[in-house]
Amino acid sequence: MDSLITAAARALAAGDPFGALNRVALREDPPALALRGIAMAQLGDLARAKLLLRRAARAFGPKEAVGRARCIVAEAEIALVSRDLGWPARQLETARATLEQHGDRLNAAHARHLMVRRLLLIGRLDEAERMLARLDPAPFPPAARAAHELAAAGIALRRLRTAAARAALTRAEAAAARAGIPALAAEVEAAARMLTTPAARLIAEGTERPLLLDEVEALQASDVLIVDACRNAVRRTGREVALAGRPVLFALARALAEAWPADASRAQLLARAFGARHVDESHRARLRVEIGRLRAMLGPLAGLDATARGFRLSPAGGAVVVLARPVEEPHADVLACLADGEAWSSSALALVLGASQRTIQRALDTLAAEGKAQAIGQGRARRWMTPPLPGITTMLLLPAVPAE
Repeated sequence: MDSLITAAARALAAGDPFGALNRVALREDPPALALRGIAMAQLGDLARAKLLLRRAARAFGPKEAVGRARCIVAEAEIALVSRDLGWPARQLETARATLEQHGDRLNAAHARHLMVRRLLLIGRLDEAERMLARLDPAPFPPAARAAHELAAAGIALRRLRTAAARAALTRAEAAAARAGIPALAAEVEAAARMLTTPAARLIAEGTERPLLLDEVEALQASDVLIVDACRNAVRRTGREVALAGRPVLFALARALAEAWPADASRAQLLARAFGARHVDESHRARLRVEIGRLRAMLGPLAGLDATARGFRLSPAGGAVVVLARPVEEPHADVLACLADGEAWSSSALALVLGASQRTIQRALDTLAAEGKAQAIGQGRARRWMTPPLPGITTMLLLPAVPAE
């Protein structure tokens, strides 16, 4: 490797893309193309960066497997930043194995960090945690150490382990300061803000107030019966009844929780669960059936008693509260993803939210008509984004995908 390539690589590692381009901008050999691609990615021209990296990967000879693998890792990072979550993960794993086999442990670790970040985005927390645990960050340089701690903090935040998240972010901040890369320091600062902005709302006995993430964690550890409207579940003292696939039952549970300690009338329950304006006997019969199902499911956590005008939750001691999202409106889950400030594809949103791409596209069209989202690009390159919602966190309390 010649001196200009070495100097350009060092400039990129220090977060100086212009310094790198000054050295290799006019060169067409594979290492220079790869470095130009990474520089363009750091400058935000992701489309140009992908083209350069693919040219470099094709130009590397059959004996230059490490060079090709590094190009694949760089392209995977661009795909992650541009929220192309359907990018072939197996290709990245092959590249990681190649780098590890040839002794390039730093880039192999970077590839694994990219895998962890992708798994975290799509809600597969168990896999992300296991994969991150295989890495020892001690020998990493400061920038890689900061990336490792950011990944650890992301997992801890989604797990509601705020003390562990705060410790990881402190380590990430120190590593970013040693690295001296402004973009990395800004990323750490943005992650730390999630601990100081409301993550949810607490609705209890007719009042509501915002909650920080550590307050949500404390609430989960208490003896309170929580109807969790963020993850569509009912939980108490470590026990959980998942209602994500039972929207009618969850609507009934939430209506009962919001009415507690009073009862909820049959008319209120019918309106919340079925949207019924004109009630007839068929609605009443269906309500009785659904209340019976809910009573059976909530049995380990609370009783459900009939009253003269409706039904009432009866937990054995303790209170009943509703944990709701900071902002509740149509397509709030899509807005929660877009609020991170990145440009998302509709396919990535569908993957993260577990919905069909057509459903997501209809939601995006509605949000665009309301001025809450905007599209950039055309066709397969189209991405959607919106400015961050003021004063709230983004997708920390979206449901996680259970381990297979």
